[in-house]
Amino acid sequence: MAKHALVTGGAGLIGSHLADLLVREGWKVRVLDNLEPQTHHRGRPAWINQNVEFIEGDLRDRGTITAALDKIDIVFHQAAYGGYMPEIAKYVHVNSLGTAQMLEVIREKNLPIKKIVVASSQAVYSEGAGECPRHGLVFPSVRPVEQLRKGDWQVHCPLCGAITKTVPTPENAPVGGETVYGLTKVDQEKLVLLWGKQMGIPNVALRYSCTYGPRQSIFNPYTGVIAIFCTRLLNNLPPVLYEDGEQTRDFSFVEDIARANLLASETDKLDGLAINVGSGKGTRIGEIARHISDALKIDIEPEMNGEFRPGEMRHLTSDTARIRAAGYEPHVDLPEGIQRYIDWIRTQSDIRDYFSEAAKILRRKGIVHRVEVMDA
Repeated sequence: MAKHALVTGGAGLIGSHLADLLVREGWKVRVLDNLEPQTHHRGRPAWINQNVEFIEGDLRDRGTITAALDKIDIVFHQAAYGGYMPEIAKYVHVNSLGTAQMLEVIREKNLPIKKIVVASSQAVYSEGAGECPRHGLVFPSVRPVEQLRKGDWQVHCPLCGAITKTVPTPENAPVGGETVYGLTKVDQEKLVLLWGKQMGIPNVALRYSCTYGPRQSIFNPYTGVIAIFCTRLLNNLPPVLYEDGEQTRDFSFVEDIARANLLASETDKLDGLAINVGSGKGTRIGEIARHISDALKIDIEPEMNGEFRPGEMRHLTSDTARIRAAGYEPHVDLPEGIQRYIDWIRTQSDIRDYFSEAAKILRRKGIVHRVEVMDA
């Protein structure tokens, strides 16, 4: 018998690729998506698989999520409001309340859900793990705003203040989130995992690293550094680097993230756990800008304005030992993945720069700060 899956947020970057994979694997798939205008500026995207049942609706609507869950075996909960957008209440309403209501409906209706795989994020960590020359492995807290205002970007040991060396972050690192988005991702994963224990229903929370690839929105200027850099360069504008551009991130190609979801749904080795999903490799953001510039053959130097985002981690590379032990292995490396994204974005029409106006909003709302100019 074919498994029946619900993919919330199934028109988005990860959700749509996951839906495609499930269809290829013989699953029956239902997609729920509200087609958030910030992401889907032109309405329903053409890439939604013709072999899925598509419901346009908001998971916050009780009737909509109840109908979407009908006759479903496995839920892949990808829907979320994300990035560095300034709407605090909407993050909480969509991510935290929306998830809680979905779980409440399943319990109240006694629906026969066999497993939930929820999309979490590396944003749940305050800062990536570090190695102190004196104290070894440490888990630094978020860098203070006062430190960043002085242009000190380094991550210091919480015990002695020495500069740490970034190392892969394991799942047992402290979580809490230092952005509103990060806080709501903590809510989502903890709600699902706690509810699963109470109900006796297996669940997995996948802490995605920076995910990119074809279908990443060219309209949303608040998420996806690779997409933002591409749209800037294609409009003959420089990529904008916060801090000094030496921050590192772990990048994962979207098809690999989709396969991680499928694995989590089919194995019991990850049940009840929050699991890192990434490449296990850190790449500097400045290097990403240069790589995209070279691939596009648009030679514009990145711009640094002495700006930073409070609460943003300096380094994050995922320790992926747990998911690799369950059989996961990423297939697409960064050069190939960037090229595939560029090949896709060149097929899109009317590629505009939405970042410039968004940056003004972020400054005005205090989400982006500037280094203080010190007197001589």
